Amino acid sequence: MTITRTATSTPPAPSAESQFTDTPAFTSAILNSTNVYRKAHNASALTWNATLASFARSYLSKASCKFEHSGGPFGENLALGYSNATASVEAWGDEREKYNYGRPGFSEETGHFTQLVWKDTRSVGCERRLCGKKGWYLACEYWPPGNVIGAFGNEVDRPENEAGQDRPGWFGVLPVGIFLWMLFS
Repeated sequence: MTITRTATSTPPAPSAESQFTDTPAFTSAILNSTNVYRKAHNASALTWNATLASFARSYLSKASCKFEHSGGPFGENLALGYSNATASVEAWGDEREKYNYGRPGFSEETGHFTQLVWKDTRSVGCERRLCGKKGWYLACEYWPPGNVIGAFGNEVDRPENEAGQDRPGWFGVLPVGIFLWMLFS
C-alpha cells in the first residue's frame, strides 16, 4: 500500500513586485487604475498628493502590519496581500458589483468602492509596506474624504454602460412597449 501525501504552502509574498518597489511605477499604477474606475463613474481624475502619501507612510510605519484604519482626517482605503498595486485598487473598484445605485448609501462591503469614485474627492496619496508572509500592505488617503452620509446619491454615479439596472422586478430590463404588450395581451 502506497500512501500519498500532499503538502501545500502559501505562495511567497511578491516582495520584488515593481508596482510596489519602484516609486514611479507605484504612483502610476495607483493613479491609472483609480482613474479608470472614476472615469467609468463620471468622476474627475485624481491627482497625486504628497501630503496624503506622507500621512499614509507615517501610519504604516506605526501600524505593525495590523489591518485597521488609521482614524485620520482623510478618506482611507486599505488592502493587504494583493500581488500588485493595480490588483489592490481593482479589489476596491470591483465592490461596485454589490452596490445598490437605487438605494445609495454606505455599506461595509462597498465602502472602498464608494470612496474610490466619490465625485468631490480630488486627490490621493498612498504608501505601501511589505509585511512578511502577509504580503504588501497598502494605505491610500483621499481628500476631500468620501462616504459622507446623506451625499451618496449625488456623489456615486452608476457606470454609464449600466443605466437602469437597479429597477425593481423582472420588467425593469424590458423595453416599455414589450412590457405593455405582455401586460395587456
